[in-house]
Amino acid sequence: MLNMLRDITQAVARANSLESALNILVAQTRIAMATHCCSIYILEQQNLVLSATEGLEKSAVGRVSMPLSEGLVGLVAQREEPINLADARIHPRFKLFPEAAEEEYRAFLAVPIIFQKLVVGVIVVQQPEARQFSESEEAFLMTLAAQLAVVVRSLKHKAAVTNVQHQVVFNGVTASSGIAIAHGLVLGGMISLEQPQRHCDDIDSELMRLKQAMQRCSDMLSTISQRFEREKSGDVASIFTAFKLLLDDSSLGGEYAREVTLGWQAESAVSRVSLRYIEQFLAMEDPYLKERASDIRELGQKVLRQLIEPGRLEVDPDKPVILVAKEVDATLLAEFPRQKLAGIVTERGGVNAHAAILARALGVPAIVGTEDILSTDIDKKLLVLNATRGQLLVSPSPAVIEEYQLLLDADVEKQKQFSAELSLPSITTDGQRIHLYLNAGLLSGISSEIAEGADGIGLYRTEIPFMLHQRFPSESEQISVYRKVLNAAGDRPVVMRTLDVGGDKPLPYFPIKEDNPFLGWRGIRLSLDHPELFLVQLRAMLQAGGQGHQLQILLPMVSTLDEIDQTLVYLEQAFTELNQELKFELVRPKIGVMLEVPVLLYQLQEVAKRVDFVSVGSNDLTQYLLAVDRNNPSVSSLFDSYHPGILRALKLAVDECEQYDLDVSVCGELAGEPYGALVLVAMGYRKLSMNQASLARINYILRRVSQQDLSELLTLLLMQSNGQQVRTLLGSFVENNGLDDLINP
Repeated sequence: MLNMLRDITQAVARANSLESALNILVAQTRIAMATHCCSIYILEQQNLVLSATEGLEKSAVGRVSMPLSEGLVGLVAQREEPINLADARIHPRFKLFPEAAEEEYRAFLAVPIIFQKLVVGVIVVQQPEARQFSESEEAFLMTLAAQLAVVVRSLKHKAAVTNVQHQVVFNGVTASSGIAIAHGLVLGGMISLEQPQRHCDDIDSELMRLKQAMQRCSDMLSTISQRFEREKSGDVASIFTAFKLLLDDSSLGGEYAREVTLGWQAESAVSRVSLRYIEQFLAMEDPYLKERASDIRELGQKVLRQLIEPGRLEVDPDKPVILVAKEVDATLLAEFPRQKLAGIVTERGGVNAHAAILARALGVPAIVGTEDILSTDIDKKLLVLNATRGQLLVSPSPAVIEEYQLLLDADVEKQKQFSAELSLPSITTDGQRIHLYLNAGLLSGISSEIAEGADGIGLYRTEIPFMLHQRFPSESEQISVYRKVLNAAGDRPVVMRTLDVGGDKPLPYFPIKEDNPFLGWRGIRLSLDHPELFLVQLRAMLQAGGQGHQLQILLPMVSTLDEIDQTLVYLEQAFTELNQELKFELVRPKIGVMLEVPVLLYQLQEVAKRVDFVSVGSNDLTQYLLAVDRNNPSVSSLFDSYHPGILRALKLAVDECEQYDLDVSVCGELAGEPYGALVLVAMGYRKLSMNQASLARINYILRRVSQQDLSELLTLLLMQSNGQQVRTLLGSFVENNGLDDLINP
């Protein structure tokens, strides 16, 4: 059974179109289950449409359609569960479609195809004799439907975009609010083997293009292979070595070149050779040889990528683009020309992944977890990104573009309104002063606005400069960066967090391979295990701070008191060494810890005896309290910073810090959200640190609310059962206070 499931799934996944995939599916399923008929219905605009069949009338495909309220197939979709009937005709929901010629069939088994809680379609098997399908047959069809859900959904999206006549909407999760209208730039998208068949005029030139592409491909494969060998993953390394061998002149590489000498363009040559060999291997009986077709496909796509988009990551587009990729790392965001980056759409990643945090810091609209986006052909197509609603519109109509352009213009006016008060202090209507600080990681993110709009830098992410190097930055390089940050802040305080890598923030030159990186070797744990790196960073910070009082040092991912004690020993060592070397007395900076590991909530009395302040990292604190990987789109709906349990933990933190005279702030993403800022101020937090893009809006809002009103609201918020109820109450509050237009774009 497992072999049959694998063969059907792989055959469907290899199909280049939805139509061929569905035809393969029904044909092979009918054979595997030894039934007379197999059909598949795809859900289109709340109607189930017969989309492929082996056993019914072929002319009925595309013609037979039923709403969910009709027929047995509709009942399966409605109930979202299988139906197994010995004689379908006696069921009250049975409906006969004469054009399908299904009069002879009685036995009926249908299973829904469900992708992430949504019905995609229904697969049906039928037989003339009245009999109940067995439990094993039902289990087989259910397993097959579950395995194929992703493939069918992906091919359905691809078909919709490829044959687009009307706009197609993709849904993702909002990572950074805003709207963008621009053409797509796909990086790392699906490269189709079916390239246009074009002849070339200059064979020598085309051979050179092919040779260079194959060399780049070979170099890439060597790098990957060597990396896996270093990590002692020889079995994986051998896969990439095998691919390299296929590029030899005596193998596929030679076949590609010979096709070019016959007058074909390089892309056409790779396509023709690949498709020819794939067809031959798939026709073989030997399972091992048949499987080699996938190797030919993968290599062909690798070479085509080097031909079609060589060095695509280094491009500087002529006009602003919406970047579409599987994942976007911090380095790419930092190096991509900001004025050319209109928006970001990714298949992977969570709303609080580091790249998403950077997108918010840069004020770039972004959505993540956008299923199947790379399996469709949207490169260079006109896109509308409504990140506020988590939607990407492909090929929108002129009327839709005009509507979104009006929204963009209105948002620009709103930002001017917020900026007009940016230089004014954030004081509530009943006189409570709230200090607003800036989260930063890129020097470009610390502009002149820090001088007039923020009370200082509440979080400087030192890992960003580390990510932008090809090696660990030296002590002098770090001193230079840190001094620039301190100088940009004028005389205002700057909280510098020590190196916080691991989890969703890897260093390209220091890979960390872990099964569960968010619970692994990251933050202060890594620094303490590498004192040679940690001491260099501490020395650089102390020297940059000099004899001023700006610098404060923050320790990430602290989970034990011992980690604080060990850090203080290293800090004392660095401090003593520098005082001896420099011949003058440095100022000892304030030391703080990130409150993001929940266990520290219950040791704040002991923490207060060791450090000067606490900075609450709401992103990781939420992740660990809810046991939800914030980078996993499959569980992204469970990551909720407004969960009443999270709010109670935040309230406990501020109360405990106040009791033990421990200065406290919030530097997580919650502080930069309008609802989040209101809740935190209601709890008693007086220091909020946020991205620059949020600063003006939060300042404007807090100057229009009363601390007393917020305190009364908090009592109700903490009594709610879930995050949605909390948001509903907050929505009513802002509406009653005339702030709805300011908070909800």
